[in-house]
Amino acid sequence: MTTPNVNLLIMAIIQEQDLDTATTMLQEIGATLTYLSSSGGFLGRRNATLLIGLPAEKEEDALIALHNACNQRIEYMTLPLEGSPMSMPAPVPVTVGGATVFALPVERFEQI
Repeated sequence: MTTPNVNLLIMAIIQEQDLDTATTMLQEIGATLTYLSSSGGFLGRRNATLLIGLPAEKEEDALIALHNACNQRIEYMTLPLEGSPMSMPAPVPVTVGGATVFALPVERFEQI
């Protein structure tokens, strides 16, 4: 089935803990989506990469949904103290969460 009105692909990398909220909010605006499991390069945390198909006029709605579902938060990562005689870990605050979003034009979209 060819769907001519879908002309935008949004790829969003989000934290896995935001996945349920994000997919629910995106489905409410009528977005077609698929998610792929992925992992972050810096912290090695589990992420989800969302592939979102929708008409270009709904791009702003999708960005608002992602903004509301994917909040940044502070988590603490333990790193050993350099030069310390004892290898006691020191907690370091790291900002995680949010979403990294790419929007690409799509010439054709089919569900087979």
